[in-house]
Amino acid sequence: MKLQDKNVLLFDLDGTLVDSAPDLALAINRMLSDLNKAEFDEDTIRSWVGNGAKVLTERALSGSAEIDETLDNAYAENALIKFLAHYKACVCVNSVLYDGVRDGLISLKQAGYRLAIITNKPEQFIQPILDGLEIGDMFEVLIGGDTFSVRKPHPEPLFGAMNKLAVTVEQCVMIGDSKNDILAAQAADMASVGLTYGYNYGEDISQYQPNWCFDNFGQFVAVFKS
Repeated sequence: MKLQDKNVLLFDLDGTLVDSAPDLALAINRMLSDLNKAEFDEDTIRSWVGNGAKVLTERALSGSAEIDETLDNAYAENALIKFLAHYKACVCVNSVLYDGVRDGLISLKQAGYRLAIITNKPEQFIQPILDGLEIGDMFEVLIGGDTFSVRKPHPEPLFGAMNKLAVTVEQCVMIGDSKNDILAAQAADMASVGLTYGYNYGEDISQYQPNWCFDNFGQFVAVFKS
C-alpha cells in the first residue's frame, strides 16, 4: 500500500480525537437520576461508549454492556430523549482533545490532507464539540450516527463521505479507536488506522487488523507526514 496515494483522512470522533466520556457520563447519570435509577462511575460508562446514543442509553438502563432483552421500548425511548437533552446542555463541559490532536490536525492540513469526521454520535452534537474544542474549521464533511439509516460498522457512512468529498476509496484512510471503525473500513475496502488509547470495549484493536496501529496521535501524524 502506497501512503503517498492517500490524501483524505476520515476520523472517528469520540475516543479518537476527543475524550468525551466525562460529559457522556454526566448526561447519562442525570438521565438515570431522572428515572430514579442507580448511577454509574465514569469508567463504567466509558466502557459502554462507541455505538451511538441509543445503545449507550440502553446499556445504562441495563447496567451492562449487554442490553437487557426485556427492556421496554417506550421506556428506553423516553430515557434516550432525556439523555439527549442533558447531553445537549453539557456537550463540551469536561470533554478534551487527546494529546497532540490539535497540532496534529493543523500539521496534516498543512501537508495537504483533506479531513472529515465519521462518528456514531448524533450529528447535532458534532459541530458544537468541534467548536468548543477550537477545531471547528478543520473538517470538510461531518457524518453522524443518524446522518444515514445505518452507522458504523456498516460502510455506508464511509461511502457517503466519499460521495460528498468526490473522492475514491483508494484516496481514503479511516482512523479510529474502535472495532466499528476498522470493520467499516474493511467492508468498504478502505485502508484503516487503529488507535489504541480510546474506547474499544477493553479489546486490543490490533486484533481487527487495521493497516496501521498507533499508541498515540503523534505517532500517527509522524508516519502520515513522512
